[in-house]
Parts: sequence; C-alpha cells; structure tokens
Amino acid sequence: MKIGVFCPIGNNGWLLSENAPQYKPSFELNKKIVQRAEHYGFDFALSMIKLRGFGGKTEFWDHNLETFTLMAGLAAVTSKIKIYATAATLVMPPAIVARMASTIDSISNGRFGLNVVTGWQAPEYTQMGMWPGDEYFGKRYEYLSEYVQILRELWATGKSDFKGDHFQMDDCRVSPRPQAEMKIICAGQSDTGLEFSAQHADYNFVFGKGLNTPTAYAEINDRLKAKTDITGRDVQTYVLFMIIAAETDEEAMAKWQYYNDGADIEAINWLMNQGGKDTKSGADTNIRQMASSVSPVNINMGTLVGSYESIAKMLDEISEVKGTEGILLTFDDFVEGVESFGQRIQPLMKCREHVVVEGMSSEPVLEKIA
Repeated sequence: MKIGVFCPIGNNGWLLSENAPQYKPSFELNKKIVQRAEHYGFDFALSMIKLRGFGGKTEFWDHNLETFTLMAGLAAVTSKIKIYATAATLVMPPAIVARMASTIDSISNGRFGLNVVTGWQAPEYTQMGMWPGDEYFGKRYEYLSEYVQILRELWATGKSDFKGDHFQMDDCRVSPRPQAEMKIICAGQSDTGLEFSAQHADYNFVFGKGLNTPTAYAEINDRLKAKTDITGRDVQTYVLFMIIAAETDEEAMAKWQYYNDGADIEAINWLMNQGGKDTKSGADTNIRQMASSVSPVNINMGTLVGSYESIAKMLDEISEVKGTEGILLTFDDFVEGVESFGQRIQPLMKCREHVVVEGMSSEPVLEKIA
C-alpha cells in the first residue's frame, strides 16, 4: 500500500477551526514535512492548487503557495519520494503545463507526476476575469479530455496538432520530453468523473467518507472498475483521509471534539455555498461531499480518529479494499503528524511491513515521540 502526504500549501491545512493549529504556508514548512515523509518511506507528496480562500475568522485558504513552484523546490531537496503538482486547467494552457512538467521531471530525475482539476469555485476565476460562465460546469470533463490528450501527445512525441472543440494546436512543440512516464491523477466520484478517469487517468483520487469508517468509500472503486472494464484500462484509487492520533482513543476523540467546537462557521458556509454551485454536470460527488454538513470542519473528508494502534488497524483495512493503490494523508498538525505516523503508526501496519526506515528497528516502535 502506497502512502502519500497532501502538502499544506494553504494556511491551516484542512481544518476550518479556530481551535486547530493556525499557520501560514511556507516553503520551509513544506520542505520539513516532505523530507521527513521521505525519511519514513512515504511514496509520494501531492499539492493542490487554490487561487482564492473561504475567508472567515481563520482566513481559511486565503494564503496559498503556487503548486508547480513549490513542488519544483521540493523536487530539488528530495531524492526518492514521488512529487505531484496540480494543474488548474481552466487558466493554465496545456502546452505550458506540459513544459513545466517536463522541467520538474528533469529536476526530480523522473519523479514527477500531475494532478489535473477542472475548476469548481467560480470566484477563483472571476477575480481574474477568467470564468467562462456556469455553462462550463456541463462541459468541464469534455474540456479536460482534450487537455489531457494534448499533454499525452506532447510528452510522448514532442509535438501536437490536436484539433478539438476547446483547443486548436498548430505544430505545437515541447522539448525536452520527460525522461519517465508521466502519471496523471484526476479526482472523480460522479459517473462523469469516473468515466473520465477510466479513459484518461492513471489514478483516481477520492475522498474517504465518515468518521472511523475506513472502507465506506469502497463502492466508488466498484463503480470505477465497471468503467475500466469498458475502457480496458487499469486505473487504481488514491483515497484521502485525515489522521488525528493520540496515545488513547479517548485523547484523540477529545482533540477531534475540540476542533469541532471551534468550527469557523463563516468559512464553512462559504465552502458549502460554492460547493453547491454546479447544477449542470451532476455535480461531482467530491464537490457534493465538500458542500455537505456532515463534518464540515475538515471539508467532510474521511477522518480517522484514535490511538496509534487504532489508526494502524483502520489503515490496514483500507489497504484491503480492492482497487486501492494508496492512501493520501492529511493531519491536524502536519509536522507532528508525519513523525507520529513514521514512528508510532507505520510500524504497526501490516500493509507497510516492507518499509525499512534508516535508524529504526523493524520491530514496532511504541515509545513516545521525544
């Protein structure tokens, strides 16, 4: 089972709470997190792109780094971990993204991959005069399909003459080309999103569901498999979960309750309002889930709360879900969270027994973090 870290490129990570750790994003913070993740054998690091935040008392995601620049820097200070940036395809031409990806492929010596997003929060783009109108919701996967075809052509051959409804390439060139196969991730949970991933992506990114229900997302994998049976491609899932861990289940649950007690209602309301805007494309389930009110303090992603032993067991359960390639993790406190995972959780996981960490015994590590 592969393990990744979802880099905190925006302020305060993924908790919309006044009681959660409050911090601004920086290269130094992300470097520390990703280098420690690499030390503990994490397989990949991925960063989102966010162009406008949700406001509120915590100014949630009002402060963001830029994904390609950040990941290029991280590629230069790591040596093993896979690096993924995210393309905001609505405002980043495919030929430019293809060239940036090839550049980071060179920096990382073949460790770079790309996450592609269609764009769902109109204010990110209206602020720049670049929102095409709400009719875009109904054709965003058609747009993305052409976009990815152009990327694939440029990376494979160095040129593209693609002609479609959204893009017209005229002897477009990119050189040098990537030295390694460029993997593409897309987040799809609706039928339309899953059809796109089955046709064009290498991995499909989905949200975990609920509190301490690690396998509740499994039906999405089944639906994706039905789509890939048609396309004849093998597309595996990366599933996103937040970990909130402590010595005991009770201590961890007390932290989770404390974060909920400090929920930034103004920022949460902004998220729900924007997440419900897409009424034209069957609103991708990822976006519906973000707009839900089930547990909005962590953007309604799946949350694993418990002792180090309990978390390890739940992560092992996820590894047994057919079609799951990896788990993408967020933490309430990223620096402490990566250390806790590496020292206290991973050594207890059956699905990570193959990971050897320099300076650590192969036996489960049970002592407290200093």
